[in-house]
Amino acid sequence: MKIQIDDKDLLELINTGRNSKYKQLSKNGKFMKSLSRVIGLMRIVERASDLSAYNFLHYERLKGKNGLSSVRVVNGMVERIIFRELNGGIEIIVLELNREHYGNKK
Repeated sequence: MKIQIDDKDLLELINTGRNSKYKQLSKNGKFMKSLSRVIGLMRIVERASDLSAYNFLHYERLKGKNGLSSVRVVNGMVERIIFRELNGGIEIIVLELNREHYGNKK
């Protein structure tokens, strides 16, 4: 599937493993390994709804957020990748790495 990452800081974190905005997360090896795994899965599925086959991602379409969906990065952590599905879920635009999912504050 085609993925476009609009968040420059997240793209830098994925490509280099470092970013000042996500400094704490970049030091977490478990998070970084899982982030790479999730992005890889997003690239290989045919459409976004296929992500629901991977239970650990907790893929969901966000209610009240027109066309937005999310997947969990690491089990037990609140960070979610928020993205917009285009062309019936065949294209994804990653908007942000959200750290306040369901009102959880870090």
